[in-house]
Parts: sequence; C-alpha cells; structure tokens
Amino acid sequence: MTCNKFCFQPLTKKTLKIMTLQEAYSFFERLKTETTKKYEIKDYEKFLYILTELKLREFSKDEIQSIEKELDSLDLKSNPKNSKKHFKKALKEFKIYLKEKHSLVSARHYTNLYISLGSSFGIILGIIIGERTEKSLGIALGISIGILIGLTIGRHMDSQVKAAGNML
Repeated sequence: MTCNKFCFQPLTKKTLKIMTLQEAYSFFERLKTETTKKYEIKDYEKFLYILTELKLREFSKDEIQSIEKELDSLDLKSNPKNSKKHFKKALKEFKIYLKEKHSLVSARHYTNLYISLGSSFGIILGIIIGERTEKSLGIALGISIGILIGLTIGRHMDSQVKAAGNML
C-alpha cells in the first residue's frame, strides 16, 4: 500500500476543492455552448443569471463559502443519465437554499406563488357563487377573482422584496 501526498497532513488542513461561483459560471457557460437542446439551454441560462446576480452582490466571506459549499453539494459535475432532470432538481434546490439561508428570491416569485394560490381559492369561491347562479359562470368568476387578488398580493410582496434588495 502506498500513500499519497495528503496521507500525513493534519485533519484540520482542507484538502477538498469546493466549486467557486466563477467555476460554476464557467461550467454552465461551457455546457450552454456544447448543447443544441432548447430546454437545456434555458436551464443553463437560469443558472447563469443567478450566478451573475450573486457575483454582483456584497457577501461576507462566510456567506460566499456557504454558497460555494451548496454549489458543490449539488454535484453539478456528475454525469447523470437524465441531465434535464438532474439540473432542474439542482436549480430548484439552489433556489430554495438561497431563499432559506440568504432571503433571496427570483423575480416574480411571489406573484407566481399567489396567482396559483388565488386560482385555487377562486375555485372554492366559484363553487359558492355557482350555487346561487349557473355553476360554470360561478367557477369562472371565482377563478378570475382569485387570480386578480393573488396577482395584487403577489406584486405587492415582490415590490417589498425588491425594495429590501433581496431579489435576484
């Protein structure tokens, strides 16, 4: 048995290489130029946009290390059988991480969330309205009202996030 150069180094010394923001950006740029599939290009551009926005922000050294550890834990450089599913899942996990740990959300995050919630509650409202009038008219009216309320609340929440400087 032979020993490599790391065999006798202390355990406190870091020997692992963590993916930096710049390395991740270069990685996705390379993937984007290598593919011709539109859905892959779209996912890569989303990652590139987020990484660009992160590079422009002021973070402490610990926050940058935390983000880079998260990028490394996503295992982006692995070669999965289904790359579309792998990168979509990685993008979703990265967005969740940024929201939970750094309070950063993407543009229109709350608008999209509240529109879907509004349409869901609008169906219930439509059923209630439909009991007194025609069912299909009540449901259509309820969904419309729910979407409108959801859009209003979502836009308001997005403007508050943007004003706080937490929007990517």
